[in-house]
Amino acid sequence: MLFILAHHAALALFVAGAWGFGATVLARFGAPARRDAWLEGAIATTLGVGLFIVAFQALAIAGALRQGAVLALLGAGIVLALLRLPGWRRELKARAALAPAQPAPTLGEKCAFAALLLVGLPTLFSPLAPPVAFDEVMYHLPYARQVAQSGTLGVYEWLRYPWFPYNYDLLYAAALTVYDDVFTHFIHGLAGWLSVLMIHRLGRLHANRYIACLGAGIWLALGDYPNSYIDMGVALFVLAAFVALWWWDEGHVLEPAPGAARHGRARWLLLAAFFLGVAAGSKYQALIFLPLVAVFVARRERRPLPWLAALALFLVPCIYWYARNYLQTGDPFNPIGARVFGFTNWNMADYTQQLADVRDHANMPNGLFWPLLLVPFSPLWRPGPVRAAFVFCLYSLVIWVATSRYPRYMMASFPLLALMAAVGWHTLLGWAGAFVRRRLPALARGRTPGVFGGLLMVVLAGFALAHSVRDVRMISPTPASREAFLTQRVPGYEVLSQLRANPVGRLYQVGLNDSIYFAPNPVWGDIFGPFRYSDYLYLPADQLARKLASQQFGSIVIQTALAPYVHTKPDFDKYFSLIVEKDGVKAYRILAPTP
Repeated sequence: MLFILAHHAALALFVAGAWGFGATVLARFGAPARRDAWLEGAIATTLGVGLFIVAFQALAIAGALRQGAVLALLGAGIVLALLRLPGWRRELKARAALAPAQPAPTLGEKCAFAALLLVGLPTLFSPLAPPVAFDEVMYHLPYARQVAQSGTLGVYEWLRYPWFPYNYDLLYAAALTVYDDVFTHFIHGLAGWLSVLMIHRLGRLHANRYIACLGAGIWLALGDYPNSYIDMGVALFVLAAFVALWWWDEGHVLEPAPGAARHGRARWLLLAAFFLGVAAGSKYQALIFLPLVAVFVARRERRPLPWLAALALFLVPCIYWYARNYLQTGDPFNPIGARVFGFTNWNMADYTQQLADVRDHANMPNGLFWPLLLVPFSPLWRPGPVRAAFVFCLYSLVIWVATSRYPRYMMASFPLLALMAAVGWHTLLGWAGAFVRRRLPALARGRTPGVFGGLLMVVLAGFALAHSVRDVRMISPTPASREAFLTQRVPGYEVLSQLRANPVGRLYQVGLNDSIYFAPNPVWGDIFGPFRYSDYLYLPADQLARKLASQQFGSIVIQTALAPYVHTKPDFDKYFSLIVEKDGVKAYRILAPTP
């Protein structure tokens, strides 16, 4: 229990610091034309997270991303939050006194909100397990640990994607300087929870309570809370950008709310640009939204100065990554721009294989999203936020189908897709209800709807409890329980742990890409890049040993089930000496080959 409370308390401190920075900056913006305290709070916290990223990036560029600097920034944010809190509470009370009375939620609306809470219950526990997900242990956490240990940004060519933009991973690096790798799951989870809150409030503002709960529930159910990927972080900043864009657009057509000023509406455009810059500095796929944003902004703004200011705010969080790539490799989008800008650490075979891998993972969108096609038939279909969100979703789907059809590459659009899907589900269920009332009136009267709703709540409660129990069982609060968990879940963990404790020169790995975080870092060997398997593993044993030794490798570790053709080469034992073997993973010392 202490382990659980400690991590949630650490997250609360991080949220307080982020909100302190974000709310202090947004206080100078005035207010959006349409007020919502929870939505504004989520945007303020998201802005604070973005400011943390920019600050950590600057510190790392200067070689100063150390524990003291991270704690100082966090402490400053918490102080700002404490200073801002009294004024914020007075503002909320004054706003509540002026706001029109809202109708009390119906029993059905209360049940919908309770269902949302049940869907979210497992996400409180799923981030608490040790890291074992593929990409997080292959390059997200290894990169973050290298930055945390060195205090500086580097290009680590032994990782699969050394030239990627790593904005959101800088939060993980900062977390590793002050806490453990489990807390990085909470940093990723925070992006999901903040965007769920935004979707719920957008649903309340522009639709109704049912759609708000359903949209938030869909996105909550589809999130990746047990890992340290960056996809929910990108989704958060893309969603926040479009919220800010809508505030900017509403500032042109609505009467300003108390505290808002028409002359300050351009600030929301700058905020949207900053959010998009943070997203683009975290993942290349965020760039696909720029044409849509440009068209949306050009409808109302054609003066060059606001465009230049927005461009500057967009570049602040992301220009480092693209400029570094261009200056050092000639390809600002390395490696995906290689066919235009030329190859560096990848070659054409790597590029082709990566595209083939994406095609192999192509799939249809999640079935929960399909009802969004019914949005044009909804009573909510009118010029305004619903139609704008639907255009965003349609644009995202078209680009996704034309480029990858890899479901995770669409996650940046998931929050608004979920909200629009909720509108579609609401429309579909409305039609179904009308049909039942017309054709089966007995079912629509009496206790039947209540019984059906009660059964649904029981099913959701069972689902939430089962998943929560499963996630709690994976929590490993002690070193011994963590070792047992990782031994069971991570291929080659025991062998890699021994090599980490007793390294034998540089290590080349085969088939253990999903265990790299637990190996002695750095560790070379991958499908792609200058140490690609195809350049090594098909050599005869003597040539393989000679090539590895010439590059100062002292050992090689092999997952034999995935590469049975390596250790079974003729004369392999003449050139490689077994160090340790466990569960089909073998580590060998590379013997000095004779000339």
